[in-house]
Amino acid sequence: MTGESVRPLRADAERNRQLIMETAARLFAQRGATVPLNEIAREAGIGVATAYRRFPDLQALLDALFTERFTTFLDLASASEQEPDPGQALRHYLLEAAQWRARDRALEVILANADVEAEPIAVMRDDLARRVEGLAERAVAAGAVRADFAGADVYAFLHMVGAVADRTQEIAPDSWRRYAEILLTGFGLDQGHAAAHAPAMTDRQLRRTWPRPTN
Repeated sequence: MTGESVRPLRADAERNRQLIMETAARLFAQRGATVPLNEIAREAGIGVATAYRRFPDLQALLDALFTERFTTFLDLASASEQEPDPGQALRHYLLEAAQWRARDRALEVILANADVEAEPIAVMRDDLARRVEGLAERAVAAGAVRADFAGADVYAFLHMVGAVADRTQEIAPDSWRRYAEILLTGFGLDQGHAAAHAPAMTDRQLRRTWPRPTN
């Protein structure tokens, strides 16, 4: 006898679920992960009761957002593993992951607040770490990247590129590409590619990225 299967959501229920998640990500990017679920529902134009049917609490919503994003990164890692050239495989993952990070300003908030020790999130986290470490080790073994490159450098790379993207998104939205390429060159992964996909910021643009007084 087979176990009871999980019924898929109706089309309207799935639309509501996605709208709640998209609205939450936007608000989290602006204000952090303390925005109440009631407010997220109102901003999404969805009844509060409907929101709670989809997500019983804010933690469930954060965990769903984490799962959605980590599924994307796992897919990117899987695609990169199919690249026969180890250096190109690592470069592909780094640039594709950086592009996702650059346009997802909520990612850092979601990663910091999801319950990463609970299954199935912990399984996804460990699977991605294993795949990323494998990409790094394969590139090092092939001499395609500096000899001390490690999986941890992938996450540091994404943090650095993400910080640039967050600060420059409204000023010079492609600047992150320039600094991603500069970092890849430092890793030894330039492989004849152009040194930068975007020009350096002007002095005026750079000044606009400086922190402003809060009062």
